[in-house]
Amino acid sequence: MLGNQIQGGLGTPGALSHAYVQHPPLRCDIPDIRGLFYDDANKFLIAPTADRILYWKTTLYTPSGPPNSDPVNEGPVLSVRYSLDHKAIGIQRSRHGIEFRNRETGETCNKKCRADSETILGFFWTDCPTCDVILVKTSGLDLLAYEPQSHAFHLVESKKFNVSWYLYTHESRLILLASGMQCTMFTGYQFSAGGIVKIPKFEMMSKSEANNKPVLAADDVHIVTVYGRIYCLQLDRVSMSLNLYRFYRDAVVQQCSLPTYSSRIAVSAVDNIIMVHQIDAKVVILYDVSLDSYAPVSAPLPLLVRGLPINSKQLSQTADSQSSAYGGTIYGEGWNFLIPDLICDAENGLLWKLHLDLEAIAASSSDAPSILEFLQRRKSDPSMVKTPCLAIVRTIILERRSVPTVAKAMDVVLDSYTRLMKMGGAFPGVRRTHEQNQQLGSQPNEGSHVVSQEPSPGTTVSPAVNPDQASGAVNISEQSNSGVEHSIDRGLLNINISSDSADNTSDAVDKRQQTVGEASRPLSSGTLTQHGQHAGTVAISPIEMFQSVFTLVEDEMMGDPAYLIAVIMEFLQSVSKAGLKAPHNLYVMMATLLARSNRYAEIALFVSNKILEPCKELAMQLMELGLQHPPTRKLGMDMLRERGLHHDYVTAMLQDGYYLEALRYARKYKVITVQPALFLEKAVAKNSAHNLAAVLSFFCEFTPSFKTTSDFGRYRHILSEMV
Repeated sequence: MLGNQIQGGLGTPGALSHAYVQHPPLRCDIPDIRGLFYDDANKFLIAPTADRILYWKTTLYTPSGPPNSDPVNEGPVLSVRYSLDHKAIGIQRSRHGIEFRNRETGETCNKKCRADSETILGFFWTDCPTCDVILVKTSGLDLLAYEPQSHAFHLVESKKFNVSWYLYTHESRLILLASGMQCTMFTGYQFSAGGIVKIPKFEMMSKSEANNKPVLAADDVHIVTVYGRIYCLQLDRVSMSLNLYRFYRDAVVQQCSLPTYSSRIAVSAVDNIIMVHQIDAKVVILYDVSLDSYAPVSAPLPLLVRGLPINSKQLSQTADSQSSAYGGTIYGEGWNFLIPDLICDAENGLLWKLHLDLEAIAASSSDAPSILEFLQRRKSDPSMVKTPCLAIVRTIILERRSVPTVAKAMDVVLDSYTRLMKMGGAFPGVRRTHEQNQQLGSQPNEGSHVVSQEPSPGTTVSPAVNPDQASGAVNISEQSNSGVEHSIDRGLLNINISSDSADNTSDAVDKRQQTVGEASRPLSSGTLTQHGQHAGTVAISPIEMFQSVFTLVEDEMMGDPAYLIAVIMEFLQSVSKAGLKAPHNLYVMMATLLARSNRYAEIALFVSNKILEPCKELAMQLMELGLQHPPTRKLGMDMLRERGLHHDYVTAMLQDGYYLEALRYARKYKVITVQPALFLEKAVAKNSAHNLAAVLSFFCEFTPSFKTTSDFGRYRHILSEMV
């Protein structure tokens, strides 16, 4: 299996890549295992031995952790799946029988099919209320209910039709069953907690095309869930493209075609990005279906293995010689891609997890607004999203890009935060509507139809959640033709989740729904994954923009305050347009920059027009700036009074020497928080016995306890001396 000597290689400095796998991988190179299987519903990597089932929880992803195990009877193993409550194990022993084992009691029961007329292609557990296990046979589907007490199964329903192969993902709860001479006709069902939904029959190739194209294989079709929406990707080996189909309740829409530039590919889905792996060229192409264009996100680049030790000798080696540095071969024959983001190296007993290098993707583009939009749609690692977003905004300001470009970039950031606020701080990109929650409530049409639709400009797919989709059984010694299964994380299915970032494209989506039928509703996985709890931190608030952008660039732009003023003006307009509140300290910064440029008239104009919102911080700054420009100080004084900040207004009047006016104001508004000594000191400084007597009389009347203080005795003595 895997060699013990790990050499450096792919993680060399300067290696350019937008996707990578992190070393060390999860190791499952245990002697005498009889294959590797992936249970997508429970996220288990399973390795059967002669008398045990070993499994690792891939969600924990502890590279050196020991496996869990269950005893089983000896015999062949074609596939393994644990029940959703982990109380039972299903083991397909042959093309005609499945053994179910109770983990607590060890009791077993077997389900067999008629060996003379049908074979079992596979099976899976479901959270559907009417059944627990779905048997997929060449003659159709058997829906079984499981009774844990008696460890027995009884048939709920049989659905009869010919099946050549099938595809299933647990996150979508969607099964596609291929039939026909060229396996281009598909029947689909969604088995979810809300019940069973039949997908209309559809054909992936029209009859006029089918005669010129090879038989459609299971390896050529993938179910992926991106932005909370279910898609089917079909590889057209002749045109070297991926046909992307979107599922609706009464139709299946061919949405677009993604060029693959190769007929030998694999597909992954990472953080709502579709990865197309060119196996021969050993590069990755990234697609974001939410973009206006279906062009690749970036140029094809190699897949990187990070975390390997490095030595100087290997820095000069070629990529091919480094590809085996970890003990295997990049894109080797033993690599099996488990949708969405896992790679099983069956030859070496390793499991890799795919990642996006967001910083590298951001660095590869000079279009700041576009890359910010891209980053704000990513949810898997919020810390790796927010930091580069703030850095991009800082950089374009320091580079003095055109003000409209900077304004557009700031609009992108604020739009993302606004969507978060509209949902009350919920998961950005996920909005529940009554219409969407009812989407699975009506009966679907059972007619066979596919609507082929070219994407119109501005048509995007809105972000929602980053699904954890995965692929089915991988056998080291033998790969069964029983169906290629792709699956994902367990979650709520009958709740369609649509992204709020589709606001700018909702019209296009609505038009598409009208095309396929007024009653059409898009199918959606609706699965909230572990990323949901962090997703709120992706959005950048106006306060964070001030703290991490404007305060950091202010000192570096002292020589050109006019440009920074223009940028802040655009930001304030964006904040106002989004219905948000700007940080008060930003108004202070704006006033300071204007005063530094001797633009006091504009300060007065912005204050009067409420561009600079009245607040205590701004008022205090205006009074400080007004030491060099009295009208500006008066603006600050007026702002304090208008805002009802009576204590600060009285204090400011005292500082300016207007202590009698301050007394009258204090009497009128009952300001009792200012110390009497401040007024008395001002009266003494004027050397006016009359004024000092008036101040003493005022506080004796206004504050009865004043007569008991030391200040009363002291200033009464001073008054007697003055008289």
